[in-house]
Amino acid sequence: MSMTPSLAPSISPSRRIWLRFCADRTGYWSLVLFSILFVLSLGAELISNDKPLVASYQGKLMFPMLQDYSDKSFGGDFDSPADYLDPFIEQQFHKDGNWVIYPPNRYSYNTLNYFAKQPNPAEPSGENWLGTDDRGRDVFARLLYGFRVSVLFGMALTFIGVVLGVAAGAVQGYFAGRTDLITQRLLEIWGSMPELYLLIIFSSIFQPSLGLLLVLLSLFGWMSLSDYVRADFLRNRNLEYVQAARALGLPDRLIIWRHVLPNSMTTVVTFLPFRMSAAILALTSLDFLGLGVPPSTPSLGELLAQGKNNLDAWWIALSTFVVLTVTLLLLTNIGNALRNALDVRRKA
Repeated sequence: MSMTPSLAPSISPSRRIWLRFCADRTGYWSLVLFSILFVLSLGAELISNDKPLVASYQGKLMFPMLQDYSDKSFGGDFDSPADYLDPFIEQQFHKDGNWVIYPPNRYSYNTLNYFAKQPNPAEPSGENWLGTDDRGRDVFARLLYGFRVSVLFGMALTFIGVVLGVAAGAVQGYFAGRTDLITQRLLEIWGSMPELYLLIIFSSIFQPSLGLLLVLLSLFGWMSLSDYVRADFLRNRNLEYVQAARALGLPDRLIIWRHVLPNSMTTVVTFLPFRMSAAILALTSLDFLGLGVPPSTPSLGELLAQGKNNLDAWWIALSTFVVLTVTLLLLTNIGNALRNALDVRRKA
């Protein structure tokens, strides 16, 4: 009778974690869907833009999305940039020999349609798929660009929080003793500062921007993660392989980097999707309160505020709520699947 060798020993730990993750179909398809939405948002200018992708006028090939052309370039009378929603410009492209290729949605996040047929905010239509807001801007375009801003902001805030949290927790947990005691008291003092009041004060002093929000939220967002890293380092610092590295004369920085840190990253990796969800929710909340990004920046929180102020324009609040809910739900499913995949007690 032939014997088939077991394949389990040949599976690497990272491969086993990936198989556990894929076994959770909800988390796996959430990752696929979130990745598709994020990639599409990175190319938002190709999907929703008030400038054509490429055009040919009087035999000359033009790329309006990459270069500005004046109104005179298309037979107009002004030197100002051409408005491609102007019926005159559209007629010029329909003349013999001329052609144009528009994005699927012909509005950018800050486009004001001066030629709209309905008063603002306008209901969803074939021209504006999800309607317009109270200023006449396309809701679909602002959702698309706002989703990209929120996700990129969440990634940046998560990355900074992980770096600061891991560094602080590693120092506390590895050296322990007096270093841990003093640092823990300093963190308690720092964590007792009123974060919301500081945001209000700085927002009144400086011009609101994504950079300012990123700095202010980064000052406090890393402390909760440092507690988990500190606990892992306190547990791992006394294990045999760490003591053996010390006995061989390996410096502390190399012991932390090569031995303790890789075995203490399970908690960090598990919390990444949840921290990203919290960052997106924080940005949305601050924008809703008027403490976030400038009004011209596409923002999910600003759209929610418009929905609150225009209850009759149901499409604003509903579409924004759906986008925000789906985003947070996908990240939560990814986080749950990742947590289960990193649980060594579960079968591959």
